[in-house]
Amino acid sequence: MATDFDEVKQTEIAAQALKVKIQVVEVKDRSEFQSAYNAMRRENAHALILIQGSFTTFHRKELIELGTKNRLPTMCEGVRWTEDGCLISYGPDSNYQWQRAAVFVDKILKGRKPADLPVEQPVKFELVFNLNTAKQIGLTIPPNVLVRADRVIQ
Repeated sequence: MATDFDEVKQTEIAAQALKVKIQVVEVKDRSEFQSAYNAMRRENAHALILIQGSFTTFHRKELIELGTKNRLPTMCEGVRWTEDGCLISYGPDSNYQWQRAAVFVDKILKGRKPADLPVEQPVKFELVFNLNTAKQIGLTIPPNVLVRADRVIQ
């Protein structure tokens, strides 16, 4: 299982390849949210990637609202986040993962030992846009980008 640190490191590696500057703003307490957004503004951040973890998931609505209020396009991992107002999400298709889990449960109930079952990595991913959020922050998503989406929230 990837840790938040692993995801940040992977994001930094991808950013380097694209020649994009990443500014990591670590927040450990809800009281630090506004100062984190202030730091992003001072550094002229153009977008925000919210790393999914227990802390950020618990506070996701507030984090997304602050991103919208600060007119920052937000990118998240899960569709649930996009349904809550994140601009774009790209991550494993959770419905497909639940279907795969059912296959494993079936095998276990039929007598297979869990230790004998292979570990699977996600193979199906979803790209979702929230056009309400795009409108709120004054962003137009080009049609040639929207056509690639698995789902568009309006």
